[in-house]
Amino acid sequence: MKTAIVTGATSGIGAATTRALAGAGWRVIVTGRRADRLDALVEELGDVIHPAVFDVRDDAAVESALASLPDRFRAIDLLVNNAGLALGTAPAQKADLGQWRTMIDTNVTALVAITHHLLPGLIARKGGIVNIASVAGTYPYPGGNVYGGTKAFVQQFTLNLRSDLHGTGVRVSAIDPGMVETEFTLVRTGGDQAASDTLYAGAEPMTAEDIAATVLWIATLPPHLNINRLELMPVSQSFAGFQVARGDG
Repeated sequence: MKTAIVTGATSGIGAATTRALAGAGWRVIVTGRRADRLDALVEELGDVIHPAVFDVRDDAAVESALASLPDRFRAIDLLVNNAGLALGTAPAQKADLGQWRTMIDTNVTALVAITHHLLPGLIARKGGIVNIASVAGTYPYPGGNVYGGTKAFVQQFTLNLRSDLHGTGVRVSAIDPGMVETEFTLVRTGGDQAASDTLYAGAEPMTAEDIAATVLWIATLPPHLNINRLELMPVSQSFAGFQVARGDG
């Protein structure tokens, strides 16, 4: 039985990925700050799930949790770097610097740190890494500022990591989702349910389960295949036109 670790597993894509992997016969270490939600996954899916409650930004807590894993969860074959968030929709000149720092600390620094912690074992087992990026890392939009920048980092880090791991047998992939209906927008807008409902209304967005199925597909491909980057959007979403600011005259 193979073992995966899924960061940010308390909701959305992380929780759906946990269910998909467990359903396919994997053990899964689930991480997040909300113990009750991780415990609910254990209750739902059984002893193939191990909850590790920590904030990915707390490097000491990450190290402690990884060092104290039960024996049967220690041999990790797959890292799914899912933990991440977007905060705020304001333009850069009006944005909250604290929110920018939180996004960088979570989406970039924490992702890099846990990857570094797990690389020796992943190399030894010829495992895999799946990083959840975003189309925001490729296509700019108003208010995307630092969130888009962090996801561009994830995309490029994935490609550079794959280059560094050349010859080790470790597979490294980035998934770049477009619109997915999860708690993402509620977090970004500070709990504004109306804004979330407006964004998704009539759009037939992707679901967390769609992305989870993609993670599972990548994880179970034959070991000689690597997906470098994979971009997904709902059919209702495509590419915006350029912005043009026009003068009065």
